[in-house]
Amino acid sequence: MLVALVDTLKQLRYQIAHLDDGTLNSEYPELASFIQEIGLTVTESKADLTFLYQFLYVYGRKSEATYSRFRNELERFYLWSWLIAEKSVFDLKREDIEAYVDFMVEPDKAWAATSVQWRYKDEQGIRRLNQNWRPFMLKESTASQQTLSSMFTALNVFYKFALLEEKTFANFVPVVKKNSPYLVVQSQIQIPDTLSDIQWEYVFGVTRDLCEHNPDLERNLFTLACLKGLYLRISELSERPQWSPVMSHFWQDNDGFWFLRIMGKGNKLRDVTLSDDFVEYLKRYRLYRGLPALPRVDESEPLVHKIRGQGGMTVRQIRRLVQQSFDYAQQSLLDDGFKDDAEQLGAATAHWLRHTGATHDAQTRPLKHLSEDLGHSKIATTDQIYIQTNIKERAKSGLKRKI
Repeated sequence: MLVALVDTLKQLRYQIAHLDDGTLNSEYPELASFIQEIGLTVTESKADLTFLYQFLYVYGRKSEATYSRFRNELERFYLWSWLIAEKSVFDLKREDIEAYVDFMVEPDKAWAATSVQWRYKDEQGIRRLNQNWRPFMLKESTASQQTLSSMFTALNVFYKFALLEEKTFANFVPVVKKNSPYLVVQSQIQIPDTLSDIQWEYVFGVTRDLCEHNPDLERNLFTLACLKGLYLRISELSERPQWSPVMSHFWQDNDGFWFLRIMGKGNKLRDVTLSDDFVEYLKRYRLYRGLPALPRVDESEPLVHKIRGQGGMTVRQIRRLVQQSFDYAQQSLLDDGFKDDAEQLGAATAHWLRHTGATHDAQTRPLKHLSEDLGHSKIATTDQIYIQTNIKERAKSGLKRKI
């Protein structure tokens, strides 16, 4: 039987405590039984699991998304190591890692579920395993390049951490990745997913028009303005354990320029510049909420508020707002005869708005300014994604070639 080794981030501390004091059976009976059984063939399994919990505790504190990503990748790696290779993860050699990559590309169907499943659920104080949970999702095609890249990244970070902790003295992941037959070397032109001008016009314009009949859509309008006009990620607008975006994070300098202080990836703070156009939509949204037109330094009101309840909104809730506006726009596009644009909008995600704003502004703003507002640590990243200078020059130089 396949057993989930790791619960939620909130439960991780309890799992660590129960594993350390030997009382795992009292709260996680199926997991305790599984570890005991595995210990008959892999004697180091409990020590392996202890180290996995330690690693996830250190790296998972950055964000729940980081925790989930590492948990998912390493959990199935551990299960493969114990159940198929029948070794501790720290006894695996290069050829074992290669065999795991083969398994990742085409996992056993018994290891895959047809839908996303929860791991554990409370049942009278006991965390009960979901028997339908599986480490993989059933796919018709083989593992994507993104899936393989995420796997190699997680394993490499894990073994680097193990080296620092002197838990192992070898990391075979880089050499396996370098020689993997499944990874495609990326050299093609990659253009970020963006909304077309007409799609953005409908997404923003239809939402704005509907505000007259449904004032609560002002919240949607403001969210769209933040994601596209300030190049924000949804996570940067959402309520998180270590950060709550509030109105006082808007601030004005001595010259009258407005900024928004946000926490981005890796818990890095940055100040995003506000355009005059955005400030007008900020005023509009605040007036709808019954607040003064411009923020004060002592305001604790959430940046994007809940209609019911207190505090800010989660990533999932904000994503629903964006999808609602996309749905309205898609229907309006269909009604007006723009069938192709409507169908393409059906594939869009909220992150397209960040790409849309940055791609549009890349034509007029200095690259360094755009990069800093986007929160990129390297200006080359901004150039590669949004400017693609070398690609454009290469295309121009090739126009006059003769056949």
